[in-house]
Amino acid sequence: MKRVLIIAYYWPPNAGVGVYRWLKFTKYLPQFGWQPVVYTPENPELMAVDEALVKEVPPEAEVIKAPIIEPYTWYKRFTGKKSDERLQTAFLKEDGGGPTWKENVANWVRSNFFIPDARVWWVKPSVTRLLAYLKANPVDVIVTTGSPHSLHLIGRALKKRTGIPWVADFRDPWTNIDFYGQLKLTKWADAEQHKLERAVLTEADRVITVSWHWAEELKALGAKNVDVITNGFDPADVPSPPAQVDDEWSLVHVGSISATRDVPELWNALAERITSDAEFRSRFKLRLVGSVDHTIQRSIEAAGLTPYVERIAQVSHAEAMRHMQRAKALLLPVNNTPNVGGFLPAKVFEYLSAQRPILCIAPLDADIVRVLGDGHTVIAREDATGMRKAVASLFMNTLGKASDIAAYDRRNLTAQLAKLLGTVIR
Repeated sequence: MKRVLIIAYYWPPNAGVGVYRWLKFTKYLPQFGWQPVVYTPENPELMAVDEALVKEVPPEAEVIKAPIIEPYTWYKRFTGKKSDERLQTAFLKEDGGGPTWKENVANWVRSNFFIPDARVWWVKPSVTRLLAYLKANPVDVIVTTGSPHSLHLIGRALKKRTGIPWVADFRDPWTNIDFYGQLKLTKWADAEQHKLERAVLTEADRVITVSWHWAEELKALGAKNVDVITNGFDPADVPSPPAQVDDEWSLVHVGSISATRDVPELWNALAERITSDAEFRSRFKLRLVGSVDHTIQRSIEAAGLTPYVERIAQVSHAEAMRHMQRAKALLLPVNNTPNVGGFLPAKVFEYLSAQRPILCIAPLDADIVRVLGDGHTVIAREDATGMRKAVASLFMNTLGKASDIAAYDRRNLTAQLAKLLGTVIR
């Protein structure tokens, strides 16, 4: 059996979108002749905890854990946060108000002294550990997955020292990520970020990313061999029998909603319908499962929808899937940012597996439209008329469909990955 070293920061019991992609690849790789060797932190910053995910690691996998110095421990102490408080990604902030002066200072320090990100201190000790490991336990290919993109620097160093082929997986953009502009970068730090990004893109044997738009962006930044392997869904995660669909007209969003995903046009269209349609008013519910930025909460309140909102805190992956199946319809707003064309998160595919109607707010030329197919509703953010029409017909459909959903089965996607890994072996 061939062996692949996978260097990943996010790993069970850590939960969240950063975990599922390589957990699922690891789960199915042995079926295609590859033994996964996963290198991950022993004591990472936990975004959320889901112990059930540990059970999905196959017995063939070897998991190596090594200690990491987490600057977020000092960040919490400096900003007055509790030591066990979960930090949000992408600058999502649930409590009201802007950042404090301490948070601004911490952002400046993180932006200019931790390049490319807060996990950069893990690079050198990891290279030392892995060189010793690889000498005694050879592998055929090395894979790094980011974010955090500092992990690509580990793969880069290992390739230089060992000659082992290296594949860099970009789950997220680097300098093109939607919150890059919120980092308080000096000109030097910005230049250094771009320099490291280009080095990774040009020196990796292959680059993988999750969407077609992002593949083109990476090529424009210098990458030569770019492949698209999207995220997907695992049929084993789909509850069976399915959860019973709500009697109420529930429009449900599962997952985090950052400030860039606000859709005031939709909130206003829903408010108009509530005012004009007594049945809609009596049956409608907006259910938000997961973290919601305070700006979204204010936007919903401004539209007068607060009485119709049900908030549910972050739940386990299994429970999240049940919420998707319960929904009368699912809400999928994409980021209102320049790189939105390639925004294609794992949630899209799990929504599809739930077989519920999906209302997606996105540009009509975005990759997400390609995946959703003709069985769901996609409205451009600025299309107020289309928004009202979508709201009027939203709960008339009984089943959501997608063309060729099997293409996004995690096992089938792993088959693509295994084939790609085979091409880089020298």
